[in-house]
Amino acid sequence: MNGILCVNKPQDFTSFDVVAKLRGILQMKRLGHGGTLDPMATGVLPVFVGNATKACDIMPDNTKSYRAGFRLGAVSDTQDIWGEVSEKSDMAVERAAVEAVIPEFTGKIMQLPPMYSAVQVGGKRLYDLARQGIEVEREAREIEVSKLVLEEYDSSTREGVLSIACGKGTYIRTIISDIGERLGCGGIMTSLVRTSSGGFGLDECFSLEEIQNAKDEDRLEELILPIERVFEKLPKLRLGEAQTRMYRNGVKLDLSKLRCIRDDAECYGVYGFDGAFIGTAFADREGGILRVGKNLG
Repeated sequence: MNGILCVNKPQDFTSFDVVAKLRGILQMKRLGHGGTLDPMATGVLPVFVGNATKACDIMPDNTKSYRAGFRLGAVSDTQDIWGEVSEKSDMAVERAAVEAVIPEFTGKIMQLPPMYSAVQVGGKRLYDLARQGIEVEREAREIEVSKLVLEEYDSSTREGVLSIACGKGTYIRTIISDIGERLGCGGIMTSLVRTSSGGFGLDECFSLEEIQNAKDEDRLEELILPIERVFEKLPKLRLGEAQTRMYRNGVKLDLSKLRCIRDDAECYGVYGFDGAFIGTAFADREGGILRVGKNLG
């Protein structure tokens, strides 16, 4: 089996737990996931199976979307309800006030990684330091939030739901914490569902129980999506028979002898002479050659 198996990650499982569980179900070692989800979160976790593991670190679409529950008036050491929570303020916050500050957290913004995160500082994971009661200085990083919408809000409980679409490296709980700080009352995340990741949606995901049932009924391959789904947004480059052999052997190809090379594109999804997806490539216009990116064929 080679391809993508989209899992609806259950709560209280780490992403590694899901991979370990699938290794037992699929009886395969070559598995990897496409984007870590915190244990308390649920939702889309693409798992790369077989040869597709070569593509884990080169997904061209790093956008993700979430539905995040939150509560204002509280703070915690982990910026969510699963940490040590304390009340900060009983001030009233109307919906209009929340909506007024949302634009400040949309677009390209700077975000300070939370102490409870896998970011490394001085060779050490921040969450390891945080568990020792150590707080260190961190550098703010640029992130991009393409969508931030207040879907639900109850001013009496100061609880609501945000719909968020963002790029790689974004901490949703930090967005909520920063919104709470901006409002002057504090804020914590109370739930998190990833609704899409790398172009895969919740409607394409299966629970671990459903995957086990498919294994028992000998229909696992029905659940596996082709690896080219990851690269479907890239322009397609089809090779002839001799070019396919050269590509698979890592040989650089002459751009002038290739069709479908575009002036506005550098990276391509490569298909062999038989129409099968075999990897990615990059056009080096100065050198007049096509360089092999990731050979998956």
